[in-house]
Amino acid sequence: MTRLRDRGRVDRAAPLKFTFDGRELTGFRGDTLASALLANGIHQVATSIEYGRPRGVFAAGVEDATALVQVEKPFPEPMLSATTVELFDGLAARGLPGRGRLASEPDPARYDTKHVHCDVLVVGAGPAGLAAAREAEGRVLLVDDQPEPGGSRLGTGEPVDPVPDGVRYLSRTTAFGLYDDGFVLALERRTDHLGTTPVRISRQRVWRIRAKEIVLATGAHERPVVFPGNDRPGILLAGAARTYLHRYGVLAGQRAVVFTTNDSAYAAAFDLAGAGAEIAVLADARETVPAHLAAAAAARGIEVRPGHGVIGTAGGDRITSAVVAELGAAQGDRFACDLLLVSGGWNPAVHLFSQACGALRFAPQLGAYVPDGDLPHVRVVGAAAGEGLPEAKILWQVPAPESAVDTRFVDLQRDATVSDVLRATGAGLRSLEHVKRYTTIGTAHDQGKTSGLLAAGITADVLGADLATQRPTTYRPPYTSVPFAALAGRNRGELLDPARVTALHPWHVAHGAELENVGQWKRPWYYPRAGEDRETAVLRECRAARTGVALMDGSTLGKIDVQGPDAPAFLDLLYPNVMSSLKVGRIRYGVLCGVDGMVIDDGTVSRVAEDRFLVTTTTGNAAMVLEWLEEWLQTEWPHLRVFATSVTEHWATIPLVGPRSRAVLAKVAPGLDVSNDAFGFMTWRDTEVAGLAARVCRISFSGELAYEINVPSWYGIALWEALLEAGAEYGITPYGTETMHVLRAEKGYPIIGQETDATVTPQDLGLSWAVSKKKPDFLGKRSFSRAENLRPDRKQLVGLLPQDPAVLLPEGSQLIETGHVPEPPVRMLGHVTSSYRSAALGRTFALALVRSGRERLGQTLYVPVGDAVVPVTVTDSVLFDKEGSRRDG
Repeated sequence: MTRLRDRGRVDRAAPLKFTFDGRELTGFRGDTLASALLANGIHQVATSIEYGRPRGVFAAGVEDATALVQVEKPFPEPMLSATTVELFDGLAARGLPGRGRLASEPDPARYDTKHVHCDVLVVGAGPAGLAAAREAEGRVLLVDDQPEPGGSRLGTGEPVDPVPDGVRYLSRTTAFGLYDDGFVLALERRTDHLGTTPVRISRQRVWRIRAKEIVLATGAHERPVVFPGNDRPGILLAGAARTYLHRYGVLAGQRAVVFTTNDSAYAAAFDLAGAGAEIAVLADARETVPAHLAAAAAARGIEVRPGHGVIGTAGGDRITSAVVAELGAAQGDRFACDLLLVSGGWNPAVHLFSQACGALRFAPQLGAYVPDGDLPHVRVVGAAAGEGLPEAKILWQVPAPESAVDTRFVDLQRDATVSDVLRATGAGLRSLEHVKRYTTIGTAHDQGKTSGLLAAGITADVLGADLATQRPTTYRPPYTSVPFAALAGRNRGELLDPARVTALHPWHVAHGAELENVGQWKRPWYYPRAGEDRETAVLRECRAARTGVALMDGSTLGKIDVQGPDAPAFLDLLYPNVMSSLKVGRIRYGVLCGVDGMVIDDGTVSRVAEDRFLVTTTTGNAAMVLEWLEEWLQTEWPHLRVFATSVTEHWATIPLVGPRSRAVLAKVAPGLDVSNDAFGFMTWRDTEVAGLAARVCRISFSGELAYEINVPSWYGIALWEALLEAGAEYGITPYGTETMHVLRAEKGYPIIGQETDATVTPQDLGLSWAVSKKKPDFLGKRSFSRAENLRPDRKQLVGLLPQDPAVLLPEGSQLIETGHVPEPPVRMLGHVTSSYRSAALGRTFALALVRSGRERLGQTLYVPVGDAVVPVTVTDSVLFDKEGSRRDG
């Protein structure tokens, strides 16, 4: 054991048992897994990803890139840094052999999200952060990633100030993203240190913070120096060894070599010497050592060698010796040691500042990038601004023979060496961003906190460039790893994509409907009776709709209320046809196109008042269409006085379909004249249906006489049951989405996303009549005149009749010209978009998109199906009631 009795902030009255690689060990409350392992004499923690080299603890915080573990209990989690895992009783972990393993079972923990607003947000509870919080006024929020305030002083033994009164303090909370307008994301680890999460308490919480002013007191990270054999367990950053001593009471080694380019490592050497460690030698890369440090070292019996560095190491699972030589020399003196402390200077933690597009400049006295001024409402203080950091000699790597480049590690987690940087620059790469991607340096879970600047410096040296003129690689959120479960919060499982149900859903379930997912909605697919399979049930439902009366739940249809003085002009710009000429009480079909002229959705537009319209969309595209409307209103036509509001869930919509639908409606709406003359096609009426205030629309997606009856959603079941009762004498039949698909396909009505993709225009679908030739402008108008959209061989919607009326073509099947499958390449003429058995036609049929389809009517084409080739006849897309006489009853 290397635990010192008289040092550290751990709670020795609270011993903890844990296992690592199957070994039962002990630690104390307040330990990290890394400090507990060092206290138990365990220095090799993991093996590297590429080369399988032993890896140990290198740092004491989030900058550590080597001590990667897999936590097995209480829940498996891979790729965690032992320096950030707080010890708890019963923790079970193992060292990572390269890569981790994700859990096979769902995470049982709860995660949540919370929003908070404050006047001042201070990030970091070190000396600078506490001072900023003390001076701030208003609602002050202080977040810090440590379990207690103090920052760097926790690792130096200096006194720690308390959190100021009146300041809201979130410990164990890492600000991982800084965005526009004072928006900050932070992750709070609420119960990770407890092991077992208490019931009804979230394990982690993502804070969404809005702050008027932000103070970044994020401190600095010590950086290493690259030298041959710099990756062995037992090589630590000097500041980390000091932290383990003062914070955890752990002496990381008994005999240490210290290698530094700045003053800070002297404090670590002196503290370790005072705790009983022997300092074999202190190699200072600077030619001149400050007199007071040289004197202090001499007083402690520490040999200081100016102008020297480490040029080699030895050891297996722990360092056993280091070679110290004058910089530039090929040979030196070997010192036995079990600990090597390295300090190449300090890098301000400017990650959040850089994420917010803050400018950085290279500070040569520090050998690091610092903020170049503040951002609006964001300022950087303390070590993060370069304040109080020791000046350092710029030394990215110790000169060494070329044969040693493969053992000089730049990124300890990626196993990336100086030779990788040389290969990148030798391949002609000059940009630091390109070198980063070529070598993968800085792309591991630590995101280059200790390796990024080293790679930049070595690259600049190789290219003869000046870092003052080089932009550092971009810091991107998150600052530290964030579990996907935490980002998801409560939106997991069924809550990730919640199933939506209509007001009629309980009736459908109670009456045995088979359901299908349409968008987010659960919709009745078909209603099987005893002994019926899907095909039999659908044919029965189709016959009812064509010969009697049927009804379905159409409530999922998207509905958008569009109103305002400029609503008519707005809809004229959106739709290819004219909507402004629509009379109140009338309905018009419309197809929505993108700016490229391709169909993106379709539906109807009902004029409710002079300045108000009800726009319907397909079920799956309702949200997209609303966003489409809002995008144009907010970005291109903000001058238009128009408001678009989703009202989909306000209404229960029930299409009443079939030759007997008029008779059924007349029974439940005695005050409504349902004759053709009084209530024509594509009109709507407000009336009472079954004693309920309703809006009835003469719309048909089946080609039959049909009425869409709309009532407030909470009256949906009452209306449904009233219609079933009124239609009982006519054999009224509920039908589902599959029957709806068959009925509309018989009439050649397209379904967006089935008969269309991103390459289909209204003209391809036979909807030229829905495109105005008089309007001066609308979305997609210019694209309709492009040569590509005018090609005569464009794919067009047609019908297909298999010559064998019993053969059902697979949807997606290709069409070819020959009656046998030729050798590849095969010229494809199109594909089947929809394929069904039809009760009305007494056979199978299909819809397809075929090149020059309307010129091929009557021709025979072929559909390869497995080893067979099915001949089909190309027909008009309307296969049933071409005259449309059934629509009026």
